[in-house]
Amino acid sequence: MRLPIQINEQSAEPLYHQIEVQLRALIVSGQLQEGTMLPSIREFAQTLKCSVITVKRVYSDLETEGLLRTRQGTGTYVAQVGEQERDRHRLSAVAEAMEQAVIAGKRVQCTEEELKLLFKEAMNKHFD
Repeated sequence: MRLPIQINEQSAEPLYHQIEVQLRALIVSGQLQEGTMLPSIREFAQTLKCSVITVKRVYSDLETEGLLRTRQGTGTYVAQVGEQERDRHRLSAVAEAMEQAVIAGKRVQCTEEELKLLFKEAMNKHFD
């Protein structure tokens, strides 16, 4: 199975985090259904051109969150995620991204009004 995950090697964000965020989004959005078998750790690492340790960490973190299940000898699967849990993960991912955007804005000394304006522009761009 080919997963639509993109890695940006120029990003300051660690590879495992880039992969984890995207895989989590595929699961909580329902694009990867419950019971879907994921590629083996080795296969996924080869596809992404990263280390086995990186993919192992991603699978482990998502299993700890309850989004993946590993069955010894058979592989790693998307776990059953209830609607409330799915919503919690979905909103948490967006809240984290918004928090990072605010931090980035403050880092370059944007005012609160400038950030609000940027947010409204982004909303209008994607919801009109």
